[in-house]
Amino acid sequence: MQFNDLISSLNSIVWGPLTLMLLVGTGIYFTVKLKLIQVFRLPLALRLLMRPSQGKGELSSFAALCTALSATIGTGNIVGVATAIKLGGPGALFWMWIAAFFGMATKYAECMLAVKFRTQDSRGQMAGGPMYYMEKGLGLGWLGCLFAIFGVGVAFFGIGTFAQVNAITDAVNIAWDVPVVVSGAVLTALVAAVTLGGVKRIAAVATSLVPAMALGYVAACLLILFGRIDQVPAALLLVLESAFNPVAAGGGFLGATVALAIQTGIARGVFSNESGLGSAPIAAAAAKNREPVEQGLVNMTGTFFDTLIICTMTGLVLILTGVWQGEASGAAMTSAAFADGAGALVGQYLLTIALSCFAFTTIIGWHYYGERCWCYLAEKWGAGDGLTSLWLYRLCFIALVGSGVFLKLELIWLIADTVNGLMILPNLIALIGLRLLVVGDTRAYFRRKADAAGQSQLDSLAEH
Repeated sequence: MQFNDLISSLNSIVWGPLTLMLLVGTGIYFTVKLKLIQVFRLPLALRLLMRPSQGKGELSSFAALCTALSATIGTGNIVGVATAIKLGGPGALFWMWIAAFFGMATKYAECMLAVKFRTQDSRGQMAGGPMYYMEKGLGLGWLGCLFAIFGVGVAFFGIGTFAQVNAITDAVNIAWDVPVVVSGAVLTALVAAVTLGGVKRIAAVATSLVPAMALGYVAACLLILFGRIDQVPAALLLVLESAFNPVAAGGGFLGATVALAIQTGIARGVFSNESGLGSAPIAAAAAKNREPVEQGLVNMTGTFFDTLIICTMTGLVLILTGVWQGEASGAAMTSAAFADGAGALVGQYLLTIALSCFAFTTIIGWHYYGERCWCYLAEKWGAGDGLTSLWLYRLCFIALVGSGVFLKLELIWLIADTVNGLMILPNLIALIGLRLLVVGDTRAYFRRKADAAGQSQLDSLAEH
């Protein structure tokens, strides 16, 4: 068996039906036990976003969310949605919604645990994430090391570097005819300028860039949707019908079964919002928030913004413009949709800027995830997490970004997808093992809030 075939087989297992069922099943469990926390506590979560942060940490709650979103909102929102609809038809968008809805509960649980079990490292910084709640919560340090190895692998050889570099340099070359070597050199310099400044500089860039790029992209999508507002109800009906009935073939689209719509929709949804992968908790652990439940709620909104808003906008644009039935696929498919909806010139430039920003923030977000995993491994393996080890990681990461323009990405995407999926397995083991703790602490927090509110009302009545 060739290496490509071996990785492909491993990928089909990692992202197979059992894994996807386990992911969604975990989300369903937390949804039921936490009494639809993603619905009834969403208004509170949105209010907490803007509240001044209190507690130990390097980042505000909002900055921690933006750092997590910087790695989450990426090419998956553009290319991933197009791939899902191309393979699974419009119904795949519905199953992306399902993955996101239950994924919000999973994201809450993992980020809540990250703050609960975080610790202070030898450099005085807050450190946390799945590897820490695996070690401190479950007593399984070896599982934490396994997760950290996968995390460094994704940062170095997958989603964190090569795939994003290729997306940016190719898009800029097509739009403005800039040689990939030149754009690659500029990109490497920008990444170095941001990442060498540590988590606070990464968070500062993410806090400035993520909201702006997300709002700009959504505004562009809404511009196209409002231009065809009369067709939106029919598009939504097509999504719902296609989710449960096979889609008829047409044009370049070969037709899709319901099973394929479910598989591609859930897989791409998870790949986009990363609920259950264990990446967002690493950023959540750095938040200045003394309440684990509150930070869990804040980070839960990340899945809401990423999939239920941004991916939905992309999906509706693809469906309304009809490009999903054409010959184009991936980024070319989304580009064709924007060109059709906003004009060839505007659509091309708009998508290039959006794709470049999304991919750049993914690079810096995954740099931070990989760095924390690296420091965890260095500490566990006796190397310490001092400056020498840290700078070695940063220089390796920057060098890999610079080399990304020279690599062929067919195998790289496959390896990245596989290693990214491997992060799911240890993380879900930890979430399932700590499920009673998550439920108990969450209920206790809201009981305290209710008691405090009741006491406040009694005090107010007594004053009058």
